[in-house]
Amino acid sequence: MRKRILELLRENGQKLVSGEDISRKLNITRTAVWKHVQALKNEGYEIESLQKRGYILRRIPDRLFPQEIASCLKTKWLGRDICYKEKVDSTNNFAKKLANEGCRDGLLVVAEEQEAGKGRLSRGWISPYAKGIWFSVVLKPPFLPQEASKCTLLAAVAVAKAVNDIKGVKAAIKWPNDIILNGRKLVGILTEMNAEFGHINYVVIGIGINTCASRDDYPPEVRDLAVSVADAAKESFLRVELLAAVLKNMEELYELSVAHGFSAVFDEWRKYSCILGQKVKVIAPDRTYLGTAVDIDSDGLLLVKTNNGHLEKVVAGDVSIRPATASKGMYQ
Repeated sequence: MRKRILELLRENGQKLVSGEDISRKLNITRTAVWKHVQALKNEGYEIESLQKRGYILRRIPDRLFPQEIASCLKTKWLGRDICYKEKVDSTNNFAKKLANEGCRDGLLVVAEEQEAGKGRLSRGWISPYAKGIWFSVVLKPPFLPQEASKCTLLAAVAVAKAVNDIKGVKAAIKWPNDIILNGRKLVGILTEMNAEFGHINYVVIGIGINTCASRDDYPPEVRDLAVSVADAAKESFLRVELLAAVLKNMEELYELSVAHGFSAVFDEWRKYSCILGQKVKVIAPDRTYLGTAVDIDSDGLLLVKTNNGHLEKVVAGDVSIRPATASKGMYQ
């Protein structure tokens, strides 16, 4: 019912909507209308109430409420089912729980805060309250399990395109799953799969976008490594609109990949890459070597030409990569 009241208020812009009109259209009492309006105010909606005249929606809160996401969505199916949490240990963990219970394809799990966010190689991901977009999507793709890792590159392209539509933001992708802005980490992506032989049950793609966190929101050891969209943006933006843009990009790229393969995604990934053509240091479990990142192959693996001329394929999850001349930790 609150969702319908919000829709009526939005439809009328800055014009008054009387309580009588709302009660008649929704078939509820005016007292019920008043109670719902008070509840919306408690959630942070700025609704002006003029005695005996009606209501005006003046401002929406900066929260990732399902009704706000739905009002911005331009997807056909991705993100149409929304699970919203104020706090959760990890959106990926919660999404996997719902996937195991049989949720629909395209489910979105979004939280204002993660208390135990997960990054690649068992690293943590700091997710301060309402200072970022912390979310996961559940996909049930028809392709083979060996294709699942390519979804990480797909997600990176979707996010890079969305954040770079904000004036002043020039982010780039560091293989395989980080998005870098001004030399610091802006976005982390973690893809997890549940599969049987030859069949994917589901893929969960978790994405963390730092939108407006400050240095003080991070512990001292990572303050110089993180950056937010707001640090570079030269125009205002809403978290909910940025999330909707990412989901739209993801749906388009995913449908293209299901129909025609990932080659178009890889071409887009190359455009946003900050690693191709750069000297890199590859730190693998069994050895460390220097080389030049030259391309990604048809499996999405990074191709590095070593200093002795050999072409090495780097497998995501097994290595860390950073520019050969960078200080330790800059691009970890």
